[in-house]
Amino acid sequence: MNHGILETSPLRNLFTIREATTRRASSWDRTGGNDDNIRIDPGQTATLFEVDGPGCITHFYWTTILHPRLDLRRAVLRMYWDGVTAPAVEAPLGDFFGAANCIIPTFASQMLTVNLGAHLSFGFNCYFPMPFSRGARITLTHEGDRPFAGGHFWYHIEYERYDQPLPDEIGRFHAIWRRECPTRSADAERANIPCWEGINLTGADNYVILDAEGTGQLAGMLLHVDNVAGQWWGEGDDMLFVDGEPFPPRYHGTGTEEIFGGGACPNRPYAGPYTGFATVQNANHSRNNTMYRWYVHDPIRFRRSLRVTIEHGHANNYENDYSSVAYWYQRPPSRPFGPFPPLQARLPLPCDEADRLEAILERIRLRAPSAGLSDAERARVHGESVRAQEDLYQGRWREALERLAPLVERMRETGGPTSR
Repeated sequence: MNHGILETSPLRNLFTIREATTRRASSWDRTGGNDDNIRIDPGQTATLFEVDGPGCITHFYWTTILHPRLDLRRAVLRMYWDGVTAPAVEAPLGDFFGAANCIIPTFASQMLTVNLGAHLSFGFNCYFPMPFSRGARITLTHEGDRPFAGGHFWYHIEYERYDQPLPDEIGRFHAIWRRECPTRSADAERANIPCWEGINLTGADNYVILDAEGTGQLAGMLLHVDNVAGQWWGEGDDMLFVDGEPFPPRYHGTGTEEIFGGGACPNRPYAGPYTGFATVQNANHSRNNTMYRWYVHDPIRFRRSLRVTIEHGHANNYENDYSSVAYWYQRPPSRPFGPFPPLQARLPLPCDEADRLEAILERIRLRAPSAGLSDAERARVHGESVRAQEDLYQGRWREALERLAPLVERMRETGGPTSR
């Protein structure tokens, strides 16, 4: 179809009348009541979406209220296209939507958005188009020992249905989660030096974000670094090897922050349409850092294969927890991913601050009603505990512990919960 003078309009999808129907799959209450959510029990796989025929998913939204923090990696999202039994998407639910390592940033970008709500709730949105010809299925498997998010999961999946098959050039959406914990230094005796003098002229020891075979194009990536080594960790270059090419690759970068659009050594979060550091937990670069890059205007195209890698520190000198989600499109068939990491291999590294904060919040919840507090004190404890729970989700652990300290001391004096 030729749109004439409007052919190049970025909004032509809004004014072009197409032979398609728009629909939604959701968790609406089939009884007509207001219980518009589903329950996913331990070990259960819930089918969120299943249709036959050609179509395209245009938006995927979900939310919970007061979920256990680690549920974001206990739940695994999988998507299947055109009757293929192997998933084309396989990732922890939180990481796929930008909440990597169970830390929830609030940010807005072209492809992923996380919005803050009340009642300790966040709205997760994905705008990657997901086309299919013969059908589609989306599942969510919960591997926790209690119902996912306390038994309440709300979701919307908007999609279009078509009367005709998709053209052959339409690729299928894929996403895969990977983790290496810890990465290993190329020099074991001199690890974790921010600007060491090592040399990397092969890329062989880089962290691998994607290793795909077939014909397609990279659409985006989400990278998370839990910087347990400390100091500035981001001197690693990205190296993308297209169609089996040798070193040096045609796509070679100059450092990690450059990939994600930042100035030197970002020490506070930012979010743009295509690049961002959604999470920077600490200004000294320690612990959790999440960043994204969407290749909307400049997809990385490949005909036979694509290997997306990045150094962990210059010349692979840093030993940290690296995890990632790669998002790409390719023509069928695609290579199966292999075994998905079990739950214990997905959970975040321990953190004393997070563990202490969770323990204090649990004791406040259990014992505050019976503590000898005035009504005003009890209201303050409730307000601060809600605020601290939000801080727990978003990685502000140290700040929450400092704020709660005088309240914990006051409750100890009145026979309430202690910080032991």
